[in-house]
Amino acid sequence: MARITGIGGIFLKASDPKALAAWYRDTLGITVESWGGAMVKNEGPPQVLWSPFAADSKYFEPSTKGFMVNFAVDDLDAYLTMLETKGVTALGRSVEEGMGKFAWIMDPDGNKVELWEPAPE
Repeated sequence: MARITGIGGIFLKASDPKALAAWYRDTLGITVESWGGAMVKNEGPPQVLWSPFAADSKYFEPSTKGFMVNFAVDDLDAYLTMLETKGVTALGRSVEEGMGKFAWIMDPDGNKVELWEPAPE
C-alpha cells in the first residue's frame, strides 16, 4: 500500500524571501542554497513530529501565523548564547521531562520558531 515516508519540506510565505533566507542563514546558521532554500538533515533523532493544534491554541503566540517550525539543536544553552550575540532574545524556555529542553524565538517576519534539545536517550 502507498504511504507517507517522511516530511519533504517546510514552506512559508515571506514579505521578502531573500531577506528572510539571509536571516535564517546569518542568525540560525542554516546553509541556504543558491535556489533560496536549505536541505536540513537530521543529525539527532530521526523522527519529524507532525501535530495539528486546535484553532484557538495560544501555543504559537505571539505569532499570528498558523504554523511554527521546530529545529532540533545539540546544545540549547550554547545556541541561545550565540543567538543573543546576534540580537535575538528567547521568548521563553521550558524543560519537559522525557522530551528535553525548549526555547522560542521570533524571526523577522513574525514566525515563531521553536528550538528543541532532545532529552538524552
